[in-house]
Amino acid sequence: MYAPDRAQDLRWIQRAIDLAALCPPAAGAYSVGAVIVGEDGSELASGYSRATGPREHAEEVALAQLPPSEPRLAGATIYSTLEPCSQRSASRTPCAQRILEAGIPRVVIAWREPSLFVDNCVGYEQLVEGGVTVVELPELTAAAKAVNAHLGDLA
Repeated sequence: MYAPDRAQDLRWIQRAIDLAALCPPAAGAYSVGAVIVGEDGSELASGYSRATGPREHAEEVALAQLPPSEPRLAGATIYSTLEPCSQRSASRTPCAQRILEAGIPRVVIAWREPSLFVDNCVGYEQLVEGGVTVVELPELTAAAKAVNAHLGDLA
């Protein structure tokens, strides 16, 4: 499994934050960026919320760029500016479940999802229960929140 040092984690989360800044702001949605990094440290895929449609999440966009059977996912890390969602509307698969199904063993986030749209996001907990290593980088929480200024005060 890819075991980057903290400096690499910070660099990839910053890349995800830069992607989040490309999101078209939406009153009812976060602007999130995600990057999937292979075991060799190379970028496999990336995405941001609403990149391909009004309801797409960043992790969903990034994962859609790779075949589900992609062997490199077994050693990859996905970097996301926000905790992967644990619930979605109707027929949409939550991002935490997508990550588990993809077999990605490591997730790095900048920010736990606040109770703005979902009262109790448990994506972090679902991933850990599924055997995924989850790392939170609180020193970049403010930068991840700043990209979501369109949603008001998220403190």
